[in-house]
Amino acid sequence: MSEHLDTLAAELGRRLADRGLKLVTAESCTGGWISKVVTDIPGSSGWLDRGFVTYSNASKQELLGVAAETLASAGAVSAEAVAEMAQGALANSRADLAVAVSGIAGPGGGSEEKPVGTVFFAWMRRGEGPITQRVQFAGEREEVRHQSVRLALERLLELLPAR
Repeated sequence: MSEHLDTLAAELGRRLADRGLKLVTAESCTGGWISKVVTDIPGSSGWLDRGFVTYSNASKQELLGVAAETLASAGAVSAEAVAEMAQGALANSRADLAVAVSGIAGPGGGSEEKPVGTVFFAWMRRGEGPITQRVQFAGEREEVRHQSVRLALERLLELLPAR
């Protein structure tokens, strides 16, 4: 499982380094796993600027500037929240590209509207608007988190096509 993540992270690092770009992460349900995977790659200090682990609503507000109104109306697990997380990550870093993730990994915490396995993502380049996506993953907590990390990396690679 982790070998595939390492391969994705290494390729992401190559593409970022080739372009002279830096990445910032804003993670909730993945708890820093995206940052962990990319920092496993030697030389990642050249292309990872920083990572924010904002598990609580207060940390999302304090570190990333997510609006209290957004959290109250849409919830922390929403397209609106991850879009603001990505925007805040870029605003509070020197990075060029951001990924943000927030979801319900389980086993509890789900609802009819947002069952366990619901994860929202946002990817954003500095100067552009965020791209958001909602995904419904199957599996236990660890599987939901692993799939979230994989998708985050895969979509970052899509934003940086191979040259």
